[in-house]
Amino acid sequence: MNNGSGNPDGKNVKHLTDKQKRFAREFVYNDGTKTKTECAIDAGYGKSSAHVRASELTNPRKFPLVVRYIQELQGEVQQKYDVTFERHIRKLAEIRDQAIDKGNLTAAVSAEVQRGRAAGIYVERKEIRTGTLESLSEKQLKQKIDSLLADYQPLLEAEEADFEEL
Repeated sequence: MNNGSGNPDGKNVKHLTDKQKRFAREFVYNDGTKTKTECAIDAGYGKSSAHVRASELTNPRKFPLVVRYIQELQGEVQQKYDVTFERHIRKLAEIRDQAIDKGNLTAAVSAEVQRGRAAGIYVERKEIRTGTLESLSEKQLKQKIDSLLADYQPLLEAEEADFEEL
């Protein structure tokens, strides 16, 4: 019987082995760059059994302690790299300060502008003009009407025509 700790004799052990911890760290810290099997091999499991062992270690029914530890590590990573307003503003200030220290004023100004945008100081406004009639002068409006009449004159004449069956 397996109780989740990897102890095959069924004793109620409530801790992880060093190998299980190494697997969990490999799995979380190399997220997406290594397969589960590669993580198991790097944690010390044999190549021939690494695929099966990796699958078992990530199965909450077989190894709930390992899965819970993986979730805790993922939570720590998420918290560490989570983007918050305060962290974002602070990081942009650090980048600005480093740019100033290096004499790169362009980068410093850019970082400061980005801080301002993040804080809502700058509002980006875009105006799209679609050429509405209201924006035309009286002369331009008359020219537009004349142009439209010229373009559609053949249609207007065709409507007046009387079609006879031949």
